Amino acid sequence: MAAGIIAATLAVAATAMILLWRDRPELLSGEWEAPVPAAAAAADSVTVTWLGVTTLLFDDGETQILIDGFFSRPSLADILLDRPVVNDAATINYALNEYGMRRLAAIIPTHSHFDHAMDVGSIANRSSASILGSASTIAIARGAGVPEDQITLVSDGERYTFGRFDITLLPSTHAPIGWRAAVPFAGRIEAPLKMPQPVSAFREGGSYTIVVGHPEGTAVVQGSAGFPDKALADVPADVVLLGVGGLETLGRDYITRYWQTLVTATGAHTVYPLHFDDFTRPFGEIVAAPRFLGDLEATARLFTDLRDRWDTNTRLVLPAFGVPMAIYVQPGPDT
Repeated sequence: MAAGIIAATLAVAATAMILLWRDRPELLSGEWEAPVPAAAAAADSVTVTWLGVTTLLFDDGETQILIDGFFSRPSLADILLDRPVVNDAATINYALNEYGMRRLAAIIPTHSHFDHAMDVGSIANRSSASILGSASTIAIARGAGVPEDQITLVSDGERYTFGRFDITLLPSTHAPIGWRAAVPFAGRIEAPLKMPQPVSAFREGGSYTIVVGHPEGTAVVQGSAGFPDKALADVPADVVLLGVGGLETLGRDYITRYWQTLVTATGAHTVYPLHFDDFTRPFGEIVAAPRFLGDLEATARLFTDLRDRWDTNTRLVLPAFGVPMAIYVQPGPDT
């Protein structure tokens, strides 16, 4: 009898989860602007290619910088059941080849959760790129056997130069989107993390606001919807790429403060949302995350309202997957 009740309860819970997971908003077809394609800019313009979640490829024609590194996609069942997963070698090889990552100088995760840093070691081992990050990110790299001369434990606020790019990592926080406003998978990775591992082994390990400077412009990347430890008024930026995963669940006051901290304070002329897609889908298959994890449509409406109230000259642009974007180029009548 008891076993039957437990089985029925689990079946109901599984059905409810499936229904919740299927309820998702549409991607914003008309809410925000389209990005300026690289073809509309000069040949040597800095481009950024969004590769899902918060993985971004910066490229100035000479040097490439990869923010995060997540191409393997554990399934929903893998995540819910906390099953050990491995790096998807075929998908990693495809991504590196398809998006021309042949001049990769640095791989820089915003934090060490699986959906940001799971593949950084595998990517580094297929290139000569350095991995920059926290002690937890370094543990991921060492677990993958990355040579020590490709590993850099960052110092907060220090500037790192790769070609014409200057990279600064500022201490930040992760959005409190877990149970009872906790950070999911909090804590640090204390020892080299050798695969296979469940996704829960990828502890947050500290988060960063990443400032990507270049003679052409400055971009601020906020992978999770948390706050940098200090105000960004002294960090003027042209572009802000904002993680919005779970943001809508945190309420209007939180979102307003988030906008003012990352957008108003930096004076950015363009905002791109990140982390709005379902990271359990195969690499390259872009659909919005389920509504209960943060409603993208509601976030878009609120961002539009905040822009109209605080930063009327700021553009809101939805990135297109896999398409190089000229992020520092303001659109003209022919773009």
